[in-house]
Order: sequence, then C-alpha cells, then structure tokens
Amino acid sequence: MKTNHTDVLIIGGGPAGSTIGTLMKKRGYDVTLLEKGHHPRFHIGESLLPMNLPILDRLGVLDEVKSIGVVKPGADFTLGNSGSEHQTIHFKEALGESPGNAFEVRRSEFDHILFRNCEKSGVRALEGFKVNKVQALDNGNHKVTALDDDGREHQYETRFLVDASGRDTFLSTKNRWKKANRQHASAAVFGHFTGVKRRPGSDQGNISIYWFDQGWIWMIPLQDDIMSIGAVSYPEHLRTRSGSLDEFLLETLDSVPEIRDRLVGATAVMPAQATGNYSYLSKRMHGPGFLMVGDAFAFIDPVFSSGVYLAMHGAERGVSVAEAWLSGNRRLYDRACKSYQKEIQRGISNFSWFIYRFTTPVMKNLFSNPRNDLQVMQAIISMLAGDVFQNRKVQRRLWVFKTIYAVSTLFNWRESSAFRKAHMAQVRAETKQ
Repeated sequence: MKTNHTDVLIIGGGPAGSTIGTLMKKRGYDVTLLEKGHHPRFHIGESLLPMNLPILDRLGVLDEVKSIGVVKPGADFTLGNSGSEHQTIHFKEALGESPGNAFEVRRSEFDHILFRNCEKSGVRALEGFKVNKVQALDNGNHKVTALDDDGREHQYETRFLVDASGRDTFLSTKNRWKKANRQHASAAVFGHFTGVKRRPGSDQGNISIYWFDQGWIWMIPLQDDIMSIGAVSYPEHLRTRSGSLDEFLLETLDSVPEIRDRLVGATAVMPAQATGNYSYLSKRMHGPGFLMVGDAFAFIDPVFSSGVYLAMHGAERGVSVAEAWLSGNRRLYDRACKSYQKEIQRGISNFSWFIYRFTTPVMKNLFSNPRNDLQVMQAIISMLAGDVFQNRKVQRRLWVFKTIYAVSTLFNWRESSAFRKAHMAQVRAETKQ
C-alpha cells in the first residue's frame, strides 16, 4: 500500500481540527486532515462565547460567521419554578477586554465555514475518511490507517499527530485513558422550534437558561425565527418518559411557567433528539509526537456554552506544541507540553467548578440575586465570556466568589446537605445502570 507522508495529520474536522489545521498550514507545514463525516452536518452547541471572536478573526472567517449568526449580547437566568423574573448579564460589563458580544449559530453552517476555510488555506482536508488505526513508530512518527466511504484503505505517516476526534475520543478510547466523571452524568433532549417569543429589544439574541427540578433548560435564538431548545437532566429523568421523545420534551418545557408562556403559538420544526452529556477526562493530553485537543481530551456539561471555545482555544494554543516537536528540540517540546497542559486544565477547571455546582440551591440563589462586591459579578461575566486562561484579575475575583459560595453553603447547610444526598442517590442509581 502506498504510504502518504505529511508533517501534521489531524483526526477530525470539527472546530478544533479545522482551527489547528488552518493555523499550521499558515506556518508553512504540510497538513492532512481526515474527517469521517461530511459537512454540513447537524450538531448541538450553537451558542458561541465572546472569546471565540478573536480566534475567528485570526482565522479570517469572522465576517462569514457574522453573516450566519444572531448577535448575542449576553445571557439570562431564571429560577424556573419560582415565577421570578429573569436576571440578565451583558458581556460588555465583563472585567477585562473580552468582546462585548458573541453569536448564536447553526453548528452545521459554522462548522462548514471553518472546514472550508481550512481547505482553502491549502490543508489536504478529506471527508468520508474514518481513521481506524494509529501506530507509534520508532522514529517518533505515527502511522495512520483510514477507510474511505468506499471501503478503500489509505495509509499515512505523519511527523506529528493531532487527535481532534471530538467525543469519539479516538486515542483516549484506544488506549483506555478515558475516565468518566461518575458524579456528573446527564442527558439532553432538544429540538428546534419556530414562533417562540424572544427577549425584547437588543436582548433578543440572548441565550436563556432556566433551572427546573431535574436540571436546566436552554433557549438559543437562531436566524430565520428558529429557537433551539433543550433540557439537560439526570438520565433517570429521561427514563421516566412514557410517550414519544417529542411529547417528553414538550412536557418538560411545559413544567416551567415562563417557558410555557414563551411557547404559545410555537411549532416544532424537527423531531426531538436525545444525547448523553457524560463528562469525562483523559488521563493523557499529549505524548511523543501527539496532542489531544477539544472534546478528544475532555468534555464538560455545556451549560455555559464552553465547548466550542475550549476546543478552538486549545487548538490555537496547540500550534506551539506541534511546532516544538517538529523542530526536533525535545526539551522545548517538553516545556511546551507542560505549559499547554497547565493552561488548558486551568480553563477546564474554572468552567467545571461552576458547572458541577450550577444546580445547587446556593448557586441558584447567587445567580438569581447577583452582587458586584469586589467586582465579583464582573469576574463571573468574564468567565461566561470565556476569559478563563490568562486574566489574573479575573482569577483572583473568581477565588473570592468561591469563598462566598463556601460560606453560603455553610449558612445553608441543611438545604445543601439535603441536595447533596439526593444528588448522590441519583449518581449511585445511574452508576448501576
């Protein structure tokens, strides 16, 4: 079999793979990207963060994304079963210099733009190529085998390998590095609707988040009067359904008064779908001649829309790791890997700390009654904007918020303890499935 040689081979053509592919090609490397599917394709995760925008600008696709997106100036949060008014945060109030807005996009269109831009940059971007084998060679290269849609086998030898396979987690699964977070398993049921009431005025592009007894619900406004709506809850809640998935989604949405009001006259335009949002982390992020980026390394609950940004930021930062390996300087590579891992894990840690406490009574109360003492609320807005990696001012104030959370938990220990017991009971029940 003919062996094709390349400097960099990327598994996966989503936001992470397309980003690192484009940037490596701009630096003059020969790059091959293998994507098992075909664009455009449906995907959830439609709400971008403001910190995505500078990356899109550096990729040269910001204007294209603007043309398919709805301007997202902020987000609002509602304690769904209380009948209380929603609390709105605006990105322009963030502590730092993050952009003052983001965009809501159809992922089929967004991912397609990134992939075609990667292709236009000169990357050998191939669709319908499913990687089925990776072998580390003695010279530090990797041999990669893939099957195309017609069942033909193709072989590559690459100097550096990037796993951007998303939730397929190719290397992590192959090497048994994947570790599930058993304390945070959830399932999502979602669909698209027309005729849904949007927020008034300039807030009409905001993402809306609702808490309800079994989890949380998103409402993401898209172009052409489409609203993406989904409910994230424990899988146990999903197993209580007796009718169709469409009926179950509508029943869940109907349990929240304000959502019920916003859905008057609305129509579903796609069948409801379900997916498991099982959080996981890989034991390895990098090694001799390879790097894992985005969901290929870790996945956390998407409540703060962090997935696309973490993937693209990690991909952009991964360029320096790949270049260090390709330079042949192994000390430089080791330093680049350590720096990369520290930064990426810091961002994941900042998001996950909030996400894993998002449905607790204390967090609901703090988000429903925001205060900006010591600029803490501004720091939270910065976190929601994606400014979680380098801004020390934000980092310090997030630590203040964590202290406030801990103290509030102590003062509300009865309610917090009851929630914890119920949470662990659901975790144990899910683990037995």
